[in-house]
Amino acid sequence: MKQFILIASALCFSILFYDKQIGLNLFLFSLLSVIILAINNTDDFKSKKNIGYAGIYLATGLAVFFHDSALAIIANSISFFTLIGLLSQHKSSIYVNWLNGLYTTIAGLFHRNFTVNEAKQTVESQKEIDYVHLAKIVLIPAAIVIIFIGLYQNGNPIFNELIEKIDFGFINIQWLLFAGLGYYLFLNIHNPIVVEPATSQDLKTGNLLFKTKDFSIPILKQENQLGIILIALLNVLIVIFLITDITFILTNEEVRGSVFSNQVHSGINALIASIVIAIIILLYVFRGNLNFYKENKTVKNLAFTWIILNVILVLSIAVKNSQYIYYFGLTYKRIGVLVYLILTLTGLVTTLIKIDKTKNIWYLFRLNTKAAFVVLVIAAMINWDYHITNYNFNYAKSMDINYLIDLSDNNTLLLKEKIETKGIENKSIYRIEEKYKNYTMELYTNSWQELQYDNLKLNRR
Repeated sequence: MKQFILIASALCFSILFYDKQIGLNLFLFSLLSVIILAINNTDDFKSKKNIGYAGIYLATGLAVFFHDSALAIIANSISFFTLIGLLSQHKSSIYVNWLNGLYTTIAGLFHRNFTVNEAKQTVESQKEIDYVHLAKIVLIPAAIVIIFIGLYQNGNPIFNELIEKIDFGFINIQWLLFAGLGYYLFLNIHNPIVVEPATSQDLKTGNLLFKTKDFSIPILKQENQLGIILIALLNVLIVIFLITDITFILTNEEVRGSVFSNQVHSGINALIASIVIAIIILLYVFRGNLNFYKENKTVKNLAFTWIILNVILVLSIAVKNSQYIYYFGLTYKRIGVLVYLILTLTGLVTTLIKIDKTKNIWYLFRLNTKAAFVVLVIAAMINWDYHITNYNFNYAKSMDINYLIDLSDNNTLLLKEKIETKGIENKSIYRIEEKYKNYTMELYTNSWQELQYDNLKLNRR
């Protein structure tokens, strides 16, 4: 039964993807993958966590159907590896899930059938397969059948005519090879595996710090003094930066693209530099026994103050970026700034928790990688090209129409609508018309595997 399901899935894989562009087929593949995983891992799918990640995977596949963006495809791929890795070991960190998922997808079959003998440093088969016998039962009957066909052709003209009429031209070797690739893929993932020792080491590593044997009051006193000086200086620098930054915003009345651009980018650079340097220092200062030193209240308070000041710095840059967007429109870089600020705030909060709750660096890594995954999935669900175009036409004080035209085809239908309602110069209208013509021709030639949501919208017109 298992082999029948895998073969049927492999044929579906080739039907969906052979010589096809990405569209509805990726969502159908996601659905097919979840069904196969659920059939072969029934107990694991009783967990709400696993069902939730399966839902995220399907949602990213559906996002590709609604807007065929590179970000949605990337999110779908990472969600696929996450789900596979989660089924292999649901208690491991998300980055270990990625490792297990990627390894299972590429080498699951070989891992299950071969093992490494650490003592002899050799690869040994886990199953005793008589390859000589296997070759005999395939090659010998095939050779004998071919010989007898030749003999019978010479002995019977009707039989010869029948054989000559047989045409294997309908067999597409590339399609069969693609189906073979699908079979290999599903054979790998149907029973997810665990990468060792990475997984076991991750399970053994907790999130808490513990006092070590080399606890020394004199050494910790020196480290505490060093931490106070360094973090205090960083606090002073950030306060000076914030004062000058806020003063500039309040006193500068002239709004120019170059001014805002320099302010946003310099603010981001300052944010990156201050956070990276200060977090490295905080991780160094609070790496071990200083967390259990009774006189560490001052350095902790300074660290909390630094985090709060950086939150203010993040908000300051968010305000400038929002002003920049208000006057000059949305772009991917400006959206990227907002995404970076969200991740930065997450990093600041987790750093505060790490210091306050005596967590280790693995806690930061685990939580922030999961936060990055969540942000990626949410971002992938949004048709950014459409919303950038819609916002710039309706709300931006000025915009770059050429930038909008150069975006992907996800905004093509909207641009066509705006031609009729907005005053656009003839050169831009011509470019939009060309883009619309090429895109609609592509939609009309889409097979059912390549269908997109825009196909449905176009049919309703």
